[in-house]
Amino acid sequence: MSARDLSVLLMVVLIVAMLIIPLPSWLLSVLIIMNISLALLVLLTSMNMREPLQFSIFPSLLLLLTLFRLGLNVSTTRSILSKGEAGGVVETFGTFVIGGNVVVGFVVFLILIIIQFVVITKGAERVSEVAARFTLDAMPGKQMSIDADLNAGIISEQQARERREKVAQEADFYGAMDGASKFVKGDAIAGIIIVLINMLFGIVIGMVQQGMDIGEAARRYTLLTVGDGIVSQIPALLISTATGIVVTRAASDDNLGADIMRQLFAYPKMLYVTAGTIFFTRIVDAHL
Repeated sequence: MSARDLSVLLMVVLIVAMLIIPLPSWLLSVLIIMNISLALLVLLTSMNMREPLQFSIFPSLLLLLTLFRLGLNVSTTRSILSKGEAGGVVETFGTFVIGGNVVVGFVVFLILIIIQFVVITKGAERVSEVAARFTLDAMPGKQMSIDADLNAGIISEQQARERREKVAQEADFYGAMDGASKFVKGDAIAGIIIVLINMLFGIVIGMVQQGMDIGEAARRYTLLTVGDGIVSQIPALLISTATGIVVTRAASDDNLGADIMRQLFAYPKMLYVTAGTIFFTRIVDAHL
C-alpha cells in the first residue's frame, strides 16, 4: 500500500477520532487551518480543470471533506462547552469578526450562511439535478452516434471503446454530483443548528457551572461560537463555490481563468461603453 493510500485512510481514521476523542486546543487550530487549506485547494483545482471528468473524484472528496468539517464542529463544540475555549484560530476569528460588537459578529455569520445556503448551494443543487437528468437522457443518442461512426469506419474499435467509457463516466459523475450536492445543503443546515447549540448551552453552562453573569457568559460564548461558525463556514462556502463551478463547467480547451479572460474581453468596444457609464455615473453623483 502506497503512502497516498495510507494518507487517505489516516484522514478517515482522524475523522472518526474527532467524533469520539477530545482534542487539545493546539491540534484543533492545526486541523482548522488544514480544513481551510483543503477547501481552497479544491476550489483552485475546480477552476483549473478543462472538463468535469478531470475532477471525477470530486463527489467522494466532497463527502470526505464534509465529514471532516462536521467532525471539527463536534470537536470544537465539545471544547467550547467543556473548557470554554477552542484554540487560538477560533478566538482570533471571533475577535476579528465581532470587533467588540456581538450583534455585528452574529449578523456577519448569518449573512455567510444565507449566501451559502440560499444562493450557491441551492443553485448548485438544481444545476446538478438538471445535468444528471439531461446526461442520462442523452446517453442512448451518444451510444448510437458512436456505433454509427464505428460502422462507417470513421473510428476504430479502440476509439469506440474509449468513447463509450467516457459516456458512462459522465453519467456516473453527474449522477454522483446530484447526490453529493445534498451533502453541501445538509452541512449548511447543520452549521446553523451547531451555532445555536453552542450559543444557548454555552451561556447556560457559563452561568450555572462557571459562575459568570449573563452578560459575561454571552460575550464569552458568543465570541467562541461566532469564531467557530466563521472558521467552519468559510471552507464550506469555498466547497459550495467549487461545487457550482464543477457542475456548470462546460468542456473547453483551457481552464476557467483563461476562458473568462478570452471571452469577457473579446469585444474591446464594450470596455469603452463600460468606462463611459462609470464616468457618467461619477459626474451625476458629483452634482447631487
